[in-house]
Amino acid sequence: MGLWLTGYAILMFKIAVILTGVLLLAAYLVLLERKLLGRFQARIGPNRTGIFGLLQPVSDGIKLLTKEDVIPQGAHRWIFLFAPAVVAATALLTFAVVPMGPDLHLGGRKIPMVVTDMNVGLLYVFAMASLSVYGVVLGGWASDSKYAMLGSIRGAAQMISYELALGLSIVPVVMLAGSLSLVDIVEAQAGRPFILVQPLAFVIFFLSAMAESKRIPFDLPEAEAELGSGYHTEYSGMRFGMFFLGEYVQMQVLGALTAVFFLGGWRGPFLPAPLWLLVKIVLVVTAMIWIRATLPRFRYDQLMDLGWKFLIPAALINIVITGFVMVGI
Repeated sequence: MGLWLTGYAILMFKIAVILTGVLLLAAYLVLLERKLLGRFQARIGPNRTGIFGLLQPVSDGIKLLTKEDVIPQGAHRWIFLFAPAVVAATALLTFAVVPMGPDLHLGGRKIPMVVTDMNVGLLYVFAMASLSVYGVVLGGWASDSKYAMLGSIRGAAQMISYELALGLSIVPVVMLAGSLSLVDIVEAQAGRPFILVQPLAFVIFFLSAMAESKRIPFDLPEAEAELGSGYHTEYSGMRFGMFFLGEYVQMQVLGALTAVFFLGGWRGPFLPAPLWLLVKIVLVVTAMIWIRATLPRFRYDQLMDLGWKFLIPAALINIVITGFVMVGI
């Protein structure tokens, strides 16, 4: 009984640490993006709230919490209220299988630096990515707005299209690692990160994951010039904040998965393992912000052409080439 309670306490502690870290990092990624966009656009980012603007996320949180929460008269009330939580929750749940470092050994007990090491962790990641589309679709449908509905339809089509390329891009990684466990994939990169042997898979994965997270230049479901704000046009207050939070947690998920699949995960010299993973997440997110500041939004036909005519065929060719090389070796 005592052993069970100890294991349960350790599990709750790991969940609390990861949730706190992810939510805190999401808040300050907003500040990082606003600061970097200011530099890219030759202007000053937020710098008034606290020293160097470091309290800006606190100010934004208070603003969202105190804003009026408006529900459109024709909206489907319960689905309208529930949809933002789906987007945020599915992104947070993905971190359950992301390894933060090697196993710790305390008092003769081995403590894994991951909430749960599933032998099908990769399938769990794709399951969470698939479920997140429900928040977009339900939010747009329940809003009783044509703009929101068009945004949700775009979001569903985009996520379904790019999920195929995303899954195919990871197949060579699974072939090299011989496992669907994210822990085993990191362990398989002890000699070299997979980005050195699978650069094409990395490019396909990164582009597909950006499209999954609906970041510029792939933000067609929001498209302010055409749809107002897309699937969350009718949302206000903290419910809009939940969509906003989900987006920035998804950016962290993308950074973490890119690190795990291609950059060696938590591996690196001198620094502690969790800190290495954090550095890689921030570097990937910074690249996404740079892309946002550089490229214009795609047209919708260009978006679909990129996924179906280029990324998916390239991913299939990469799988075949990887198979031939592995058989030859």
